Amino acid sequence: MRDVATRDRNGTPSIDSVSLAIIEQLQEDGRRPYAAIGKAVGLSEAAVRQRVQKLLDQGVMQIVAVTDPLTVGFRRQAMVGINVEGDLDPVADALTTMEEVEYVVMTAGSFDLIIEIVCEDDDHLLEMINKRIRTLPGVRTTESFVYLKLRKQTYTWGTR
Repeated sequence: MRDVATRDRNGTPSIDSVSLAIIEQLQEDGRRPYAAIGKAVGLSEAAVRQRVQKLLDQGVMQIVAVTDPLTVGFRRQAMVGINVEGDLDPVADALTTMEEVEYVVMTAGSFDLIIEIVCEDDDHLLEMINKRIRTLPGVRTTESFVYLKLRKQTYTWGTR
């Protein structure tokens, strides 16, 4: 089967409308049976299974269980803006290896990198920022934005 995600001249994935419809179905319910998805998008169960596997293999999507950090013992979340001296890549690479770091984004603006971290409590957050992030070679400054309450979190972007 051909790739379900082709790439344009810039290397950006281009996904056909059927694959987008499959992704939408899985965003609504990641456990939806392939037969039900097939019915919704006009494909057989086997064809949906193949397309989903290709989307996974090509790194277009992941199927994961998303938890509410509070309910599984992580009482503190924060966004951390980081300014770096020199090359961003080594700092970004080091951050991606930290279990508590949920995502790492290279940005243009006030910060070079923005990360989200999930910690057990304030002591854990302090240890992360003071002992692990600020001590990375190249990190010049950090600014933390502690979450007081999470009001909205969705993962349905990218198909509409």
